[in-house]
Amino acid sequence: MPLVEHLRELRNRLAKGLLAVAAVTIVALVYSEELMQFLTQSVPTCAPGVTSDGGNCAIVSFNTLMAPFSTTIQLSLTVGLVVASPVWLYQLWAFVAPGLHKSEKKYTYAFVGAAVPLFSAGAYLAYLILPISVKVLISLTPSGSANILSLGDVLDFTLRMVLVFGLAFELPLVLVMLNLTGVLTGRRMAGWWRGVIMGVFVFGAVITPTTDPIGMIALAGPITVLYFGAVGFSLLNDRRRNRNNPDAALDDDEASELDLTPETVGAVESVGSARALPEQATGSGENGGAAAHRLNGYDDIT
Repeated sequence: MPLVEHLRELRNRLAKGLLAVAAVTIVALVYSEELMQFLTQSVPTCAPGVTSDGGNCAIVSFNTLMAPFSTTIQLSLTVGLVVASPVWLYQLWAFVAPGLHKSEKKYTYAFVGAAVPLFSAGAYLAYLILPISVKVLISLTPSGSANILSLGDVLDFTLRMVLVFGLAFELPLVLVMLNLTGVLTGRRMAGWWRGVIMGVFVFGAVITPTTDPIGMIALAGPITVLYFGAVGFSLLNDRRRNRNNPDAALDDDEASELDLTPETVGAVESVGSARALPEQATGSGENGGAAAHRLNGYDDIT
């Protein structure tokens, strides 16, 4: 396909993806108020007539004049990108897929088929622990102080938690894909379990926006379970690979065993040799006869 056709196809697929994002964004603008209420359910807002004192409740507000407009646009665009992701991801895949091999397509289907449920599970877990994390953070407010939270900050906090948990749940899947491609073995992954557990808990403490241990444990616990699941899958896959390939367990600098047993040689068959040049085969030449072309007992055709 010429370059101009590739560029035209890319333009068409980008246009379809952008149209899907724009359509969902417009719908999200219509229901922006309901979406804001849904995403701020984790905040214990103060009831009418109740004053925020200490950590009993919080007041969600807009702090600047442009905050309602910017927050609504930001929320609607985010919802448009997330909800319309199947459309623009399919358009991207349809543009790239013709250039992939059959094995690469198989791995891509497996990766996407596992990545979507894992990301959804992480996002759902983040939404479940959000109320607990928010209550822990608000409880640190000293008595006599009021919690007045910006709605934009609350939405940013919620989206960051969802993205962090969703992407963190993809880490074991990356290990499985490295094992399937032969880069990492299950035995090596199993030997790293102490450092991995320590690293996962440190990662959970650093990456989560909250400072409470609940978010760290809620993130590190499932990732640890998924890690050991990835190790088990990799060990089984290595065992299957070793059965099919007897040299799979060898190191890179170790030679495979060769069968050096001599084999019997059959009877030698005589093969007749034909003359290489037409003049030698026909015996013809300028002076006639093959004998005329012999010089000191050798053919001198040339």
